[in-house]
Amino acid sequence: MDWLYPLGLALASVAAMEAVAWASHKYLMHGPGWAWHRDHHEPRGKLLEKNDRFALVGAALSIGLFAAGSRWVMGADAWWPGTWIGLGVLVFGIIYTLVHDGLVHQRWFRWVPKRGYARRLVQAHHLHHTSIGKRGGVSFGFVVARDPVVLSRELAAQNRAGLVQLREPAG
Repeated sequence: MDWLYPLGLALASVAAMEAVAWASHKYLMHGPGWAWHRDHHEPRGKLLEKNDRFALVGAALSIGLFAAGSRWVMGADAWWPGTWIGLGVLVFGIIYTLVHDGLVHQRWFRWVPKRGYARRLVQAHHLHHTSIGKRGGVSFGFVVARDPVVLSRELAAQNRAGLVQLREPAG
């Protein structure tokens, strides 16, 4: 049973990272970090984007937590939860890479889901990308996706109120 608490801590960290990612996306990436995030909202033309720097920030956070929890690095001052929280951050980063970069943006593989939660994730994030610029928008999460019909209504209301500028539909 000695493994239950660390495992729970790691899993709680994975779940908490969705909230951290949502807040970072809404208030940092669409705020003062827009210079890094802007190219993610433009047509893809390169293998790497300035936005990928945020992944390096997440990796640094995970590595820092691993180091804080490591007796090899910190000696007797090691903070043991750091290892497990760092593991949770790492697992979230892997999930983010597979779901957001892989599934939603098709950077690593090609698969367009026809139904289920994977389709909902893709639709919700594509609605996020219909807004131009850093103001307004919907669906700032990466793994948790609200109903695309509700998100479409919210986006239309923001557009009518002048809070967001939307891209013209393709086609």
